[in-house]
Amino acid sequence: MGKLQRVGYIVKRYPCYSETFIVNEILAHEAAGLDIEIFSLRPTLDSHFQDIISQVQAPVHFLRGYKRLQGIKLWEAIEQVSEVIPEIWSRLVYSEGEDVHNIFQALQIAYKAHSTGITHLHAHFATSPTSVARLASHFAEIPYSFTTHAKDIFHQDVEYNDLERKLRDATTTIAISDYNRNYLCQTYSATAGKVRRIYNGLDLQKFPFRSPEKCPPQIISVGRLVEKKGFSTLIEACALLAKRGCRFTCQIAGKGVLEAELRSLIEQLHLTDVVKLIGPQPQNKIIELVQEAAVFVGPYIIGSDGNRDGLPTVLLEAMALGTPCISTNVTGIPEVIKDRETGLLVPQLDPIALAAEIETLLNNPYLRVRLAMKARKLIVEKFDIHRNTTDVRQVFYTASTKNIVSSVMEIDHSSLTTPQTVNP
Repeated sequence: MGKLQRVGYIVKRYPCYSETFIVNEILAHEAAGLDIEIFSLRPTLDSHFQDIISQVQAPVHFLRGYKRLQGIKLWEAIEQVSEVIPEIWSRLVYSEGEDVHNIFQALQIAYKAHSTGITHLHAHFATSPTSVARLASHFAEIPYSFTTHAKDIFHQDVEYNDLERKLRDATTTIAISDYNRNYLCQTYSATAGKVRRIYNGLDLQKFPFRSPEKCPPQIISVGRLVEKKGFSTLIEACALLAKRGCRFTCQIAGKGVLEAELRSLIEQLHLTDVVKLIGPQPQNKIIELVQEAAVFVGPYIIGSDGNRDGLPTVLLEAMALGTPCISTNVTGIPEVIKDRETGLLVPQLDPIALAAEIETLLNNPYLRVRLAMKARKLIVEKFDIHRNTTDVRQVFYTASTKNIVSSVMEIDHSSLTTPQTVNP
């Protein structure tokens, strides 16, 4: 693979506590020598950050214009870009019908791309980051790609024509699971031929395996407190375990809009002594909590609005660490949790089945060890971030190479068709 000059990563907010997979990806690229610049469309809303943020070397550009935008500022941005891209006036036709804030931020990226030698743009999530990437790509005439995840393709508010246009114009769209790729190919058959599945990866050195054989009867779950995580089902399952006299504790790490509702449910079911909402935690603390638990539960569901997880990173992390996992048979999860082989699967929204499987693992240390060992093996084989990001960089390199070849062909074609003056 040849060397790329520089890649611009476009994200909605940076840093974002729940999006460690993006930070891990950037760190793996940097370890391989790729130069990156990060463009954040919005300021962060988080008060807690994962400690790995400090390891990122890439400069971060917080773009202007996400709230109030005066017409004069947009005009000034066009004038500035025209100094380095004289053709910008004719290329603005690509922005017809687009949100003016996206246009303004795309102009900033296009200008920066020319100033710093960015040869490729990559966005995470098919929402506003890809909207801006698509426009900046047209303005600067450099290729773009994007990674789809979950809400950005499954939510009921996704606009078909908008996503189809992004799929068509991107050099490659990365799907994080076969489930997601199949969904895109079936839903957008005319433009989904460029969709490629590349799993998110883990830096396995940061997730050492530890046998769960002697772990105390602790249950752990991690995620945002939102509908699609299914935490109410886990709490209901804990109530069933408590009624049976099962000895256990359960901790749920994360924050979100359903916190008050979940706390109320815990109180209603008289579980305050055994089920705790412990809020967001740094990654090193999450690793410690997961390794101390006998079972990790990911009770994920398809939300009432169609939203769902593609393939939760924390589930992969738990499998890598050696904590046996129970999850649901939705989306891409069966690609990693193979029932009775690398973990246990239950139907979504089924607290009875979930309680039964939790009890099985709490009472069977030999099954915990067997599942954990096979899970770790699968993670090593398919989710090593250094191997998987090599595939991502190949996407970047192939796109940039095609762009260079295309530019050269246009120059050659121009020279052939331009009349030549020959001196007698």
